[in-house]
Amino acid sequence: MQASLSQYSKWEVDRKMITIETYVKENERTSEQPHESNVFESVNTSMTPLVRTHLSEKHYYSSANNNDDNIAQVHIDRQPASLAVEAAVAIIINGIHYAVLMASPHQLEYLAVGFLFSEGLIQHSHELLDWDVTQLTDTASYQPLTQESADLESEDAEAESLEQTLQQLQDYDIYIVELVLNQRCHQRIQAQKRQLAGRTGCGMCGITGLAQALPDLSSYAQDNVSNGSNKKSTTPSLDDLLKMRQQVDATQHTHQLTGAVHAAATMHQQQLYLFEDVGRHNALDKLIGWQLRQKVDVDCVLMTSRLSIELVQKSIRGRIPWLVGMSAPTSTAVRVAERYGLGLAGFLRNDRVTYYSGI
Repeated sequence: MQASLSQYSKWEVDRKMITIETYVKENERTSEQPHESNVFESVNTSMTPLVRTHLSEKHYYSSANNNDDNIAQVHIDRQPASLAVEAAVAIIINGIHYAVLMASPHQLEYLAVGFLFSEGLIQHSHELLDWDVTQLTDTASYQPLTQESADLESEDAEAESLEQTLQQLQDYDIYIVELVLNQRCHQRIQAQKRQLAGRTGCGMCGITGLAQALPDLSSYAQDNVSNGSNKKSTTPSLDDLLKMRQQVDATQHTHQLTGAVHAAATMHQQQLYLFEDVGRHNALDKLIGWQLRQKVDVDCVLMTSRLSIELVQKSIRGRIPWLVGMSAPTSTAVRVAERYGLGLAGFLRNDRVTYYSGI
């Protein structure tokens, strides 16, 4: 593996977190909302592009400009639209192509670690021995990934097949996350290996078998007990949750530009940590990966989405005491949360919140 790429990727993760922390501290000193230009500049401080622009046409009615016949006219504005980047992230574990996730291309180490933890392939951060992130940028860098399929072709068809594959892949942003896990984890991978082509943060894409999709999480049951202590976790108050949501709304840089990403956020030592992604499952995996890598405990996670069973399962595995959503939970999510001691709340909006379990 290339050391320079590892350093580059780790610096990328650290820099993103620094950007978020600095922004929150500055935002606490002023009540002004950030201008879009400032937000765009902040998003683009990442080493990888999170937003791209595309020329678009906005068609709309303007009630102030109706003609004398009261016939509404369609107005057209041509303007650049800010679009969230959605990249294919290939997860390679000990040389095994394990999964492909569609995700926002930042904080990829945390995404990979959180994803593997949610898959049950790792239990502790120290089981990850090394990691490397590579962005595929030209034809030469694509070739090793297509070589295996190309070898299956006859010599006459090999060149044509490879060229077609490369042309197809070049329509996408592609990142390779190579992970080296210890031998015990490698045995788990061999027992559970699957080829998964996930849609955007699809928590159960590619899973076969009900037992794998709906696992027994009894070993993770919390009885609503906080990580690292024997004290019952405190129900987060409405005031604390509203303050947290206010910070999340102000700090979601990519979402402010695009309206196309979710976020998972938590408070740690009175500081907001936020992880954005085009997929809500990916956002939570990034937070869990950060939690494992930094060896910190969290009391509450706020999701900007609805609360599905997949998010509840990930939170239970991560021993997160409280999961709060801006939208509603599903009935299955509530039942599973109650069974395993996860506090669950939803509809955090308009000066209110609804508690479903853990109270």
